[in-house]
Amino acid sequence: MRSSRFEHAEAGGGPYRHALAEAAGRLGRLASTVLFYPTVGSTNDVAARFACDRQEVGDSEGAVIVADEQTAGRGRRGHVWVSPAGSGLYVSVVLTPARAQSDPRRATGLLTLAAGVAISEGIKSAAGLATHLKWPNDIQAGERKLAGILAEAASDASAAAPPVVLGYGINVLACEWPAAVAQRATSIEAEIGRTVGRDRVFVESLAALARRYDDLLAGRFDAILDAWRRRAPSATGARVRWTDRSGEHTGITAGIDDQGALLVRAGEDVRRIVAGELRWERGVGAAREPPRP
Repeated sequence: MRSSRFEHAEAGGGPYRHALAEAAGRLGRLASTVLFYPTVGSTNDVAARFACDRQEVGDSEGAVIVADEQTAGRGRRGHVWVSPAGSGLYVSVVLTPARAQSDPRRATGLLTLAAGVAISEGIKSAAGLATHLKWPNDIQAGERKLAGILAEAASDASAAAPPVVLGYGINVLACEWPAAVAQRATSIEAEIGRTVGRDRVFVESLAALARRYDDLLAGRFDAILDAWRRRAPSATGARVRWTDRSGEHTGITAGIDDQGALLVRAGEDVRRIVAGELRWERGVGAAREPPRP
């Protein structure tokens, strides 16, 4: 029996039910449960509650929460993710990367990069649109953001294999964003000049995520890292600025390491960036310099 906390959801995916049924053989471990909400504060919050509730009665791995609208959508470091009704995909998936066959900690750390590759692949399959990745969690078309990812712990991290909520938002159809967002956002429709069904983007993104999640669990980390590097031109030779406890710094990106950290050359040193607010100066591709040998 479903908890009364989720009674306002449409089980089975609501308007996405038929697309999910047709794609069922490609979704792997995902979509074990799919709950659709016409409107919700944050799909990540709902998914986290679902994971915590299911810890008592069964496994929540693969559960998907999808909404037509979010009223309190968020991105990395508390940034607002504008989520208007009828235009985007707002999805959260419960995963357990700590169940990986080898190096569960590394698998968990690479989840966001794996998801970035998957979302990029899903958009390509659904709409024929090639995108690029910007470390750590953005999917872009040109200089504008098309999609974003937010991974958050769902419960007590001391559990043997703690669930992680992987949230992603994709701007599918053109809409009127607030002025500040409109300057840096785009949609699939705006980029390709035609409408693509959200149901198609939804199932293709889930199918691609299922494949890349299997890579994580099987320890195929190099496949994920190689795919991410191919799609991330700004990870090498772009000027960035960041602040840490010692002050503000600038440098030139020099790729990512095997743990997914961004490497930045600052003078004669190479810094390893794993968190914090990173600013890309004058756009993703601006101020590019060739990497040093």
